[in-house]
Amino acid sequence: MPLRIDILTLFPEMFAPVLGTSIVGRAIAQGLLEVNVYDIRKWSIGREAGGHNRVDDRPFGGGPGMVFMCEPLCAAIEAVEAQDPRPSRRILLSPAGSKFSQSAAATIAKSERIMLICGHYEGVDQRVIDEMKLEEISIGDFVLSGGELPALAIVDAAARLIPGALGHEDSAAEDSFSLTSEEGTPLLDCPHYTRPREWRGRIVPDVLLSGDHQAIAKWRREESISRTRQRRPDLDLLHGQPLEDEASMLHRSVGLPLAGNSSSASCCSGTVLPGHIAHERNHS
Repeated sequence: MPLRIDILTLFPEMFAPVLGTSIVGRAIAQGLLEVNVYDIRKWSIGREAGGHNRVDDRPFGGGPGMVFMCEPLCAAIEAVEAQDPRPSRRILLSPAGSKFSQSAAATIAKSERIMLICGHYEGVDQRVIDEMKLEEISIGDFVLSGGELPALAIVDAAARLIPGALGHEDSAAEDSFSLTSEEGTPLLDCPHYTRPREWRGRIVPDVLLSGDHQAIAKWRREESISRTRQRRPDLDLLHGQPLEDEASMLHRSVGLPLAGNSSSASCCSGTVLPGHIAHERNHS
């Protein structure tokens, strides 16, 4: 059976344009993914009696904003889960959650069923989070108006990792963060080039036109490491290994024999950290 993703939201109209487009749309059309969107207001308090369809109220203790109420959200979760016997992993999109990652996307892609609950207002009543055992996930250290955009990001990140969703089976494996160092540190993808060979005086690196697959793989690996160090030092690239060891790793990754120390060190000459940063890493 395909991965089933249930999305609970106050703004269901936000999803159709994205879910019917590109890789996600193709995955759904091919039967690799099932996505259902539900309006939480369907379970709002007072709806049956012709009330105001309330799903939020003022916070105890005072303060700005409104808080998502327990009952409508709990009723929505239970009603949607009852539609399918498969257990659902309940995820609340929240800036207070653990940070989403490529590995988390891979885990979701291998799941049978998940539920994405789009938070809104000032927050969600903590009692329903505890009672329903909601797992809180954030897509970054910033605040959005609601969980709808994070939900779409998670759907897209997971969909592209489902076998058959992409045009080439190696595409996802070569994405940023799917690439890793020998120690498992996520790496950014290398630069990419296409025709023409020269554009506004900028020339494609010769190695990419050489036809030497080992040399190309080595260049891409080096560029991936260099880019990750420069742009994402928080990934703790290679854990500050000596440069000679990094060069050896590059040779092993493309199946090349190890050379002497001077030759091995020179292959990384374009990718090492500036001297003072390398010194700090080796002594941290």
